[in-house]
Amino acid sequence: MVKRKIITIDEDKCNGCGNCVTGCQEGALQIIDGKAKLVNEQFCDGFGDCIGTCPTGALKIEEKETKDFDLEATKEHVKNIRGQKGVEKMLRAQQAHSQPVSGGCPGSRMMNMNKTKSPKNTNQQKVESELQQWPIQLHLLSPQAPYLNNSNLFISADCVPVAYGDFQKLLKGKIIALGCPKLDNAQRYIEKLTEIIKYNNIQSITVARMEVPCCGGLVQIVKNAIDEANSNLELNIINISIDGNIISESIA
Repeated sequence: MVKRKIITIDEDKCNGCGNCVTGCQEGALQIIDGKAKLVNEQFCDGFGDCIGTCPTGALKIEEKETKDFDLEATKEHVKNIRGQKGVEKMLRAQQAHSQPVSGGCPGSRMMNMNKTKSPKNTNQQKVESELQQWPIQLHLLSPQAPYLNNSNLFISADCVPVAYGDFQKLLKGKIIALGCPKLDNAQRYIEKLTEIIKYNNIQSITVARMEVPCCGGLVQIVKNAIDEANSNLELNIINISIDGNIISESIA
């Protein structure tokens, strides 16, 4: 037995959606009797890639006495359930975690971008803010705020405005709500967004997220809110890389 970080599941919060099963490259999680279960502690590396896919906040990383992570046993397990390609994918994920911090989450991994500074342009024009309202944090927004009615809602991960240099272009003509599914209560986000969608005749919803796995939780939160509000709104998703580029744009 060793003391290390490992996933724990609050079954009272778990709704059995199965998102965490997909998010776990090691196959350590399964849905059993309608709830997520850790099938073998030795298959859990403690990095927490599954956390960002959980819409209810049922998963968290805790440090406790448990069996050590067994890479060879995990490789064999993944090969049995997902084949050799699954093993290769798992090993790539393990390599990405080679310098884990803060529980090993890839969204918290230290990086140095080493970007070269551009020559100073004295003729560069000031970029005007496209912000149309205040407050901007999702948990501070009132569903009854008048600016929400008939608006184009833009839900952005907290890190996007810093990572993406042309953020004001994304914001233009939209009402913004900032949030982080890893730092805040996902269920409260769902409840707040459900109310906003229900009572404000929202015209469109766009989510801007970072490429890190935990940010996928923001997309799932918005999808859940759309469903709970019985809305047929399409969800526009913009995926931003850590080095500040748009990786993809899609509609869900």
